[in-house]
Amino acid sequence: MKFISWNIDSINAALTGTSARAAETRTTLQNIAAQAPAVVAIQETKLSAAGPTKKHLAALADLFKDYQVVWRSSVEPARKGYAGTMYLIHPAYAPTVTYPTIGAPAPMDQEGRIITLEFPTFYLTEVYTPNAGSGLKRLSERQVWDDCYRQYLQELDAQKPVIASGDFNVAHEEIDLAHPANNHHSAGFTDEERGQFSKLLAAGFTDTFRYLNPTTTGVYSWWAQRAVTSKQNNSGWRIDYWLVSDRLKEQVQASTMMDTGARRDHAPIVLDINLGAE
Repeated sequence: MKFISWNIDSINAALTGTSARAAETRTTLQNIAAQAPAVVAIQETKLSAAGPTKKHLAALADLFKDYQVVWRSSVEPARKGYAGTMYLIHPAYAPTVTYPTIGAPAPMDQEGRIITLEFPTFYLTEVYTPNAGSGLKRLSERQVWDDCYRQYLQELDAQKPVIASGDFNVAHEEIDLAHPANNHHSAGFTDEERGQFSKLLAAGFTDTFRYLNPTTTGVYSWWAQRAVTSKQNNSGWRIDYWLVSDRLKEQVQASTMMDTGARRDHAPIVLDINLGAE
């Protein structure tokens, strides 16, 4: 099975925007659709509480024919049009959909950050992890989130194997970003966030890209949008992950990043895994 995950940074801009960047985003969506993945996980949809509009759904239907669309938006008391997640599910599959809360600090559980799909023999779940924020103002809440999320994945894993994707907002090791020396006090590379990700892996999960590519350097999933030369200089971070329960790791066939050309921000990440008949 092939799964693709992407922080799209606004589904509305992607589907209805007229800028050059919107065109780049649509090209990437077309490239995703061409691979006919079993499931597409999308983060940072930035939709209203009412979800995708008829125009959005029509545009998605043109790209992903007959795919089921499930979504979760930020709702009050959380900010409007903030965060949010979505799944596009191939018509060959009909998983059970849940929208869990994990007991995170308010209002994180209302920001639409997790959707989980239950298949007969595994769980597929996506996350848009809260950013520690400018000046690390949300770092303490972020650490509580990480504890709650780890416990949630462990609860799923106790029932059946887990495949988890998303924007985890952390570069785990120095090999996972271009300039580690300059970023030890930056959101996404603090000792606290990196330590929490280590705890998550130690709880029974495998970072599939690093499992298959233990010493590979210079491969990233995010380049700062505001830094004009970040992509051309490959000054990036690897903060988007496909994790699997340890007992699935030998079934992983590939874990890669899709090429998005000159488009900065996140790149889609692709997981190919042998799960047998589903």
